[in-house]
Amino acid sequence: MLQQAGYHKIPEPVAFCDEELVMGYPFYVMTRVPGVILRAHTAPKLGIAPDVMRRLSESLIDELVALHGLDIQQTGLIALGKPDGYVQRQVSGWHKRYGAAQTDAIADMDTLSRYLTDKLPPEHLAPTLLHNDFKYDNVVLNPDDLTDIRAVLDWEMCTVGDPLMDLGTSLSYWAEAKDDAFRQTFNLTWLPGNLTRQEVAHRYADRSGRDVSSLLYYYVFGLFKNAVVLQQIYGRYKKGLTQDPRFAALGQGVRVLARAGVQAVETETF
Repeated sequence: MLQQAGYHKIPEPVAFCDEELVMGYPFYVMTRVPGVILRAHTAPKLGIAPDVMRRLSESLIDELVALHGLDIQQTGLIALGKPDGYVQRQVSGWHKRYGAAQTDAIADMDTLSRYLTDKLPPEHLAPTLLHNDFKYDNVVLNPDDLTDIRAVLDWEMCTVGDPLMDLGTSLSYWAEAKDDAFRQTFNLTWLPGNLTRQEVAHRYADRSGRDVSSLLYYYVFGLFKNAVVLQQIYGRYKKGLTQDPRFAALGQGVRVLARAGVQAVETETF
């Protein structure tokens, strides 16, 4: 559907199998796109020059603008979701997920829950296609020019809704050099040359023409959502449903992200 809409930076699906006897769940096979995928734990070793990192971060935001620029009505992409009330449903849904997975009393998470409910913004932007996990390790780069994005991966959470939900999610991964070590494990955006979160917002606004004055709310929601995902994994670990010792530290990760969200609310900046 995306190729038909004129967007070609997505690996072409080859086959789909809904027979769960094969792998235990439905799956699909797509064409391989050769290139480089930058991950937080390996990218620092590559020694990417700050000027290259700068242009790459600009390319990443421009790519998100391009996705949000697709005509979801004319192309039929509107059928991917129900944009009316999307933000409210997301906030409510992630609150419920947190309640179901909660293991400890975390005051900052309660504060964020109240903020997200009380400060729900009005729907004022036209809905767009949403990737819902747009970050460096979900794009394939040209090995001869790392600023050239060859493909965008991981479309499983794609839907339609408020474009600031997509941008806010990306910003919630966008750690800066001044941020704590835990948050820097999420992405490589803290490396020299990258845009700051404020610069990301300004570039997106400039390239898309959209009003981003309420972006703080969406950034805080992104942090809350990421914290809930960590809590879900940590909750399973606490219950003995998974044995991976790495998950033992995720409870502290929930607290770190929640504190970052509260600080953003208190300072009114991201």
